[in-house]
Amino acid sequence: MKHLIAGNWKMNGTPASAEALASGLVARAKGAAKADIALCPPAPLLALVGAKISGSVIALGAQDCHADEKGAHTGDTSALLLSEIGCRFVIVGHSERRTDHGETDADVKAKAVAAMKAGLIPIICVGETDQQRERGETSSVIERQVKGSLPDDATSANIVIAYEPVWAIGTGKTATTADIATVHAYIRKIFEDGHGAAAALKILYGGSVKGSNAAAILATAGVTGALVGGASLDLEDFWRIVEACP
Repeated sequence: MKHLIAGNWKMNGTPASAEALASGLVARAKGAAKADIALCPPAPLLALVGAKISGSVIALGAQDCHADEKGAHTGDTSALLLSEIGCRFVIVGHSERRTDHGETDADVKAKAVAAMKAGLIPIICVGETDQQRERGETSSVIERQVKGSLPDDATSANIVIAYEPVWAIGTGKTATTADIATVHAYIRKIFEDGHGAAAALKILYGGSVKGSNAAAILATAGVTGALVGGASLDLEDFWRIVEACP
């Protein structure tokens, strides 16, 4: 099973920089890559990036979707529309959405359900804050988020889970490989208990992943990819992460 390296550009990029980055990655992939690759640019850049990566091994992903197919939801985008413009993945439940927009586990689950209905693979994010970690609540937080955010009919083929400790996102801090292995194993167990076989489930790690630490993280037991933030905006660094996949 190939690892999945997904680049979350967040609220970054211009048409010019997006075109250059997407074109550079297509040239690097040259029809094959050590990992599956997805690019998740801001919504206004989806069509441009989609056109640049069309025909390559790189997949298109969005950073969020609404739970409804259509309706009076100004500023939101439906999973159906994302699917129709060529997206294969959509990130849901990122900690920045949970924090900035007050999204609950139930909200994340509804979005993941909508994504699956539209034929997309949701990348469902979970992770504890620094305060929760210090209080020894990592396991309980992860269990609550996984159980509350996953659709009832989730399988290892139709979803991806991303473990992103909130305290490691954009801070330069990274969990130890032992910590990462422990949490990934726990996520896999929770999934198995509620949804069946998890051997093929992709569980990504996210949180200050970069070229210099990617090899150690991606070789960690239970890690089958990475959700990459800042480093995904740098062609050389992002490609080093792809190349670091075992």
